[in-house]
Amino acid sequence: MILEMNNIRKHFGGLEVLKDISLGVDSGEVISIIGPSGSGKSTLLRCATFLETIDGGEIKYMGKTAAHSDENGNAVYVSPQELRAFRSYYGLVFQQFNLFPHYSILKNLTDAPIHVLGKSKDEAEATAMELLNKMGIADKATSYPYQLSGGQQQRVAIARALAMKPEILFFDEPTSALDPELTGEVLKVIRQLAEERMTMVVVTHEMPFAKAVSNRVLFMAGGVIVEQGDPKDVFDNPQEERTKQFLRTFER
Repeated sequence: MILEMNNIRKHFGGLEVLKDISLGVDSGEVISIIGPSGSGKSTLLRCATFLETIDGGEIKYMGKTAAHSDENGNAVYVSPQELRAFRSYYGLVFQQFNLFPHYSILKNLTDAPIHVLGKSKDEAEATAMELLNKMGIADKATSYPYQLSGGQQQRVAIARALAMKPEILFFDEPTSALDPELTGEVLKVIRQLAEERMTMVVVTHEMPFAKAVSNRVLFMAGGVIVEQGDPKDVFDNPQEERTKQFLRTFER
């Protein structure tokens, strides 16, 4: 199993955002997380990628523990050095692309492989060009982010995450900043990665996409996983009233 999150709890002040959530992700699996705004979806991803610290529970990558609860139920993390090693297991694609504006597209892709993975410039550039080609934007290698459309920038962000050769890719609503036409470009890339058996966890509002691409769908509301299962079961025959209510809003 690539990722295990057990009994995860997270508060912001007096607000309990994640309430005892457990999630496991196997190699090659694509999991979509759906649910209303404020249900804890993005917070769960941010906890999985150490952008937020959990209050209690356990996070494991590749069978190794990154955080666990002590005898008082409080989360204890491994050292910052050890955490750096854990960060190499995953890539994260944000809503807002988060590209370096002052770097060319090629440098956006090669900077981390050279400085973090210790790749040679030639090797990093060869991998970067291969990935840009796969994304259909090899001709943009010398351009800067501001010269690209939102859909192209998001494809660069996906290529940049893949350049680090992660075991698992997280997407936090990767199309929410895009118009419908550009959304299709990005979803096509994610669909292609799914066909190649890339392990992915995708927080999304794109229901037809989640149904078509996922092995498993999780519906979150109020900081808990209300329902999960095969996409066909969750979308066509939801068991929980809260899930039914949520899905009805997409049928209108």
